Amino acid sequence: MKDLPAGLTPYRRTPAFDEKTVPAGLLKDHQTKAGVWGVIEVTSGRLRYTISSSGEEVELHAGLKGIVEPEVLHHVTPLGEVEFSVEFWR
Repeated sequence: MKDLPAGLTPYRRTPAFDEKTVPAGLLKDHQTKAGVWGVIEVTSGRLRYTISSSGEEVELHAGLKGIVEPEVLHHVTPLGEVEFSVEFWR
């Protein structure tokens, strides 16, 4: 998982999702647009972040954010009760 590059600014944040309200689209492979990075921030519980192109899987929790690269297929899987949001940067 890469780091968020310097020089980007946040422009939008999703509402908080939990294991019951997570949109179906986040549970299957999807990608951000060119030039758009995402930061997955878990506030409670655990969330598996899968980067489909590389097969990398990271278990996110409070204190460990997931970095989403532009145009890279990925998805998330709640691991029990969880609360998280996604912030978009460009």
